[in-house]
Amino acid sequence: MESNKDTQSQSPQVPKKVDRTVTGPLGEDSPQLLQVASGSTPSSVAGAIAGMIREKGYCELQAIGAGAVNQSVKAIAIARGYMAPSGIDLVCIPAFVDVKISGEDRTAIKFVIEPRHQRTH
Repeated sequence: MESNKDTQSQSPQVPKKVDRTVTGPLGEDSPQLLQVASGSTPSSVAGAIAGMIREKGYCELQAIGAGAVNQSVKAIAIARGYMAPSGIDLVCIPAFVDVKISGEDRTAIKFVIEPRHQRTH
């Protein structure tokens, strides 16, 4: 009888880089949108979210496909945990966006993440 280790070949997980740049309308690269893939590591994306919120006050993610949306949602939940000790709670606003990839129209989901503003009433 074979052991579990022999039947399950385990390759090490290599962290995926988070793409922080998008070419703008004039062709310039600007760090305005995090593009998340199904292979993105949620904790890495969460760190990028927290960093952008601290730097700019908000963050935008874009995901195409169920796997990428799943990784995005996990990253947002992890980022909330990263920001909580600083007393910052995060809210997420999802929206559909149409994007062109290799000349093909695709529908993506964009997540805008920002600090929750406390109501004063």
